Amino acid sequence: MKHTEAKQQHPSLYLEVCCQNEEPGLPLHSSIALFLLSYCECKSFKVFLVFTKSVSSLSLKSQLPETLDVSDIQVEDLPQLVKGCRLPAVLDETGSLCRAGLAVVLRHIINKTLEADPSRNDVLALLGFKKTCLKACAEVSKWTRLCEIGIPSAVEEHLKNPSNQLQQLPLPILTLEHRLAEPVKVHNDDKIRRQKLQEQRRNEKRESKAGQGDPDCEPEPGQLPQVCDGLELRAALAKLCVDSVPTSTTREDSEIRKVKTTDLPPLEHVFAEGLYFTLTDVVLLPCIYHYLCSLQTYAVNTLHQLPHLLRWYSRVQEVPGVLRAAKACGMTLTIPQVPPSSIPVLSAEDNPASQLEQEESPEMTSQLPFVGGPRPTLTKLKENGIEAVFTPHPCPAWTLPWESFPTAINPTEGKMSNIRAVRKRQQLNNLVAMVTELARPGSTIVDFCSGTGHVGIVLAHTLPDCQVLLIENKEESLVRAQSRSAELGLQNIGFIQANLDYFTGPFHIGVALHACGVATDMVTEHCIQAGAAFVISPCCYGFIQNAIKFTFPKSKRFQETLSYKEHMILCRFADQTAVQLPPDRRLIGKQCMGLVDLDRSLAAEAHGYSVRVMTMEPESCSPKNNMLVGRPPQRRSGLDVDAGQLEEVVHN
Repeated sequence: MKHTEAKQQHPSLYLEVCCQNEEPGLPLHSSIALFLLSYCECKSFKVFLVFTKSVSSLSLKSQLPETLDVSDIQVEDLPQLVKGCRLPAVLDETGSLCRAGLAVVLRHIINKTLEADPSRNDVLALLGFKKTCLKACAEVSKWTRLCEIGIPSAVEEHLKNPSNQLQQLPLPILTLEHRLAEPVKVHNDDKIRRQKLQEQRRNEKRESKAGQGDPDCEPEPGQLPQVCDGLELRAALAKLCVDSVPTSTTREDSEIRKVKTTDLPPLEHVFAEGLYFTLTDVVLLPCIYHYLCSLQTYAVNTLHQLPHLLRWYSRVQEVPGVLRAAKACGMTLTIPQVPPSSIPVLSAEDNPASQLEQEESPEMTSQLPFVGGPRPTLTKLKENGIEAVFTPHPCPAWTLPWESFPTAINPTEGKMSNIRAVRKRQQLNNLVAMVTELARPGSTIVDFCSGTGHVGIVLAHTLPDCQVLLIENKEESLVRAQSRSAELGLQNIGFIQANLDYFTGPFHIGVALHACGVATDMVTEHCIQAGAAFVISPCCYGFIQNAIKFTFPKSKRFQETLSYKEHMILCRFADQTAVQLPPDRRLIGKQCMGLVDLDRSLAAEAHGYSVRVMTMEPESCSPKNNMLVGRPPQRRSGLDVDAGQLEEVVHN
């Protein structure tokens, strides 16, 4: 079926199909999206199964809910925006906004379901407390990364060779088992924990009477014997029905009210994120279903090592609508039968906690204490011949013709004060000047962490011969940018709501204004991998820390001179450049900013880049006024453009 980029009546959802031995199959990410569509009974999408080979999809019919409108499409026929993203992905009705990545797509399915039927409180509850479930991007959130990437990848790897008896339990599965064994911390849990204590004491009295032969102490009909399977589970299921925690018929007695919070019994996990069924459980269920089916067939004794996971799997099946949705996707959920053999004693290597401790280094799990100021670190660098160096600005007085621009381009459209708007225009002057220096007709420019589109929209208007893509994880900001673009009638602009890792398309120049913390390093890395030039203004140096993909210092020269702790001291003091601080303090902050960015530039130069660290003009445009301009090896020479040439490009 040929798919066009014309405006569609419904948004299009693209799901990957993999082929093994000429037989099509659904990767777990695709199965998860289909399961959520079935659970939500959502009919707002036209679903496309994306094939890399010309094979029949008939064998997939049992895994596709009958209520969905499903078609096949070859990967080469995908719309251009979707081609540049990892699947799953959703293209909106206009064809100009693509949402990519599992968590982003799933949250969008929930929102579209609620648009169609606002009364679906069970669907709204999937977004969790303050609608934040899986909202943090996988690059910085270990929990999102575990659920969105770690567990699906581990299960798919296991399923490639399920009969291998030498396989250990995958680390992501052990991590989840360990997480489910931890006490739950939820909003306003004090009240629920006091109810639990009251039930425990009531049960103790009942058991005491039962031991004395009292016939009045029999459990009430329908009451669960285990407290942890009573109150927590009732609270969880009540949330799905009336969106409230079940309350006691009577107030706790005075003895219960006097108990200190620290002495209250902990709450146990019912679902993956605590007491309530959320989007995380939707993501995990298809993964754990396939994993447990495999274990039951090939390694049933292994189930003894996953008691909390099995209990979670059982509880999920009690959620209204889960069994129906699973059946529609070809999953027949049952309770796994654990063999009645003795539970094996785990060795140190097999112990989940032991493996988790080996996996996470101390630098990744805890913040180091910082004592003293930056001067010893600055002195140490200077003694080793390392000092901050700033390249002179090539066109400090250059400015965009703001007076002749349409109103929608002005930063005041982003609902900021006039003073902030003036500073924002000054910042844009700097970035646009450097991008214009690097751009050529036909260039693709990506505005990373684009927010409401201040940079990208100006670039699309100023450089009509270039294609501009705005990439942002926050849906509200990107929808606002799309609205501003539509008002201007821009035709050379596209929008992608995704984490950086889900954008895989080619581009020539990457730009980011005030990319926060390690976001600067993520953008730089993405540009280096694509062989693209970059123009980046860093921000929030104090948020820099070792992450999943990065360790600091980054460059060999800094690594030979500074420890991680010393580098973090530079980062903390680099944030002390606010105008209200004393001048000498701001000067030290600027030095620290320059040194952190020097480390970044040296790391890029190790890949053959030529990098300039300069100060935006005027310096007062922002306390975070550094700018990194990097050119890949093949673009080093012949690209210097003076202010006069920039003026000609912009005004023509």
